[in-house]
Amino acid sequence: MDILGTSLRVCVSDLDAAVTVYERLTGAEAIRFQRGGVAVAAVGCFFLMSGPEAELSVLRKITATIAVKNVDEAVNDLTAVGADLIAGPLTTPIGRNLVARHPDGSIFEYVDRIQTT
Repeated sequence: MDILGTSLRVCVSDLDAAVTVYERLTGAEAIRFQRGGVAVAAVGCFFLMSGPEAELSVLRKITATIAVKNVDEAVNDLTAVGADLIAGPLTTPIGRNLVARHPDGSIFEYVDRIQTT
């Protein structure tokens, strides 16, 4: 699998205030979107997330988001090393994703930017 980069996940209580801070720190403009009941802002290598605690508590279990060239290739490599697929692959508005538990217990989200019609 080709890993293109990683994003850190940060749960915040005030998304607007956090966006201001992270835009200043990274020099990047936030890209905002909604994921279920959670408001998300992608700022540089950070995913800032704010929403109901029930949804955030699940999201906190995911260590990081890993950008890959192709989620299907990631599935093959993850299953080959004994990872468990927890969710996905699923199509999202910006590509596809999946969540996997590695054999050591770490949980990661894998995303690609392949648009499907």
